[in-house]
Amino acid sequence: MTRRHVSFDCMGSALVGTLDEASGSAGLLIVSGGNELRCGAWGGQAELAANLAEKGFSTFRFDRRGIGDSEGSNGEFESSAADITAAIAAFRSACPSVEVIYAMGNCDAASALMLMGGAGVYGLILSNPWTIEDGAAPPPPAIVRDHYRSRLSDPAAIKRLLTGKVSLPQLFASLRDALKKGPTVQVTTQEAAEVAAPPATLLGRMAQGISSFSGPIRILIADKDRTGMIFAALWDQNDDRLRRCPDATHSFVEPKARAWLLDQVLDALRG
Repeated sequence: MTRRHVSFDCMGSALVGTLDEASGSAGLLIVSGGNELRCGAWGGQAELAANLAEKGFSTFRFDRRGIGDSEGSNGEFESSAADITAAIAAFRSACPSVEVIYAMGNCDAASALMLMGGAGVYGLILSNPWTIEDGAAPPPPAIVRDHYRSRLSDPAAIKRLLTGKVSLPQLFASLRDALKKGPTVQVTTQEAAEVAAPPATLLGRMAQGISSFSGPIRILIADKDRTGMIFAALWDQNDDRLRRCPDATHSFVEPKARAWLLDQVLDALRG
């Protein structure tokens, strides 16, 4: 396994990626979420890339425009299609032995891959997709209840409450929402595909984006992550592509969660 840096162009801006090269014919493109550098939170993406390369799977990470070592203006995840497309081309050029490419993204990187219909890769690994929009309705009551059930078992959270570091009006408003009952609106890929005009919501556009994707998709949810929990609550509960990791937080930083994530990615690549 060798690690080297790769520079490539995206609409006139110089982008920088890192290739962990291996001998296998399948590889993984990692798309960073939020404004994270290509190393990932707590170096998680760099560690994942090294582990995959040791197993024979080349892995390519990159900084999109305006992030880390890359030039250009940061347009956020909904403007990253060109960056992802350029990264795929750079991956193929730098590692011609890779014939099959999976793309993986966490949070809004997963959303970006869904919005662009799979980015032209063979398969997708979508982790805790971001669905929260400005001005959107509050999370489903079940999500709020799970959040406070977890907080009330945390001594540090109880201490913050008793020392006045928690807004009581906001707390009572959230608890009121948690007690509400009502059906959860779910979006299925089939429903999104049948909509003639682009769906108004981010979630609807994401579902429509992958509705015609013919490759394998694996959706990974961290059970202690609010972003992932909201997605899972709104998504089709009968979708057998969903995989859940107990006790994992957003970036799968816990040792057991990291091992689980590696197993999931390896299983997808070997498939």
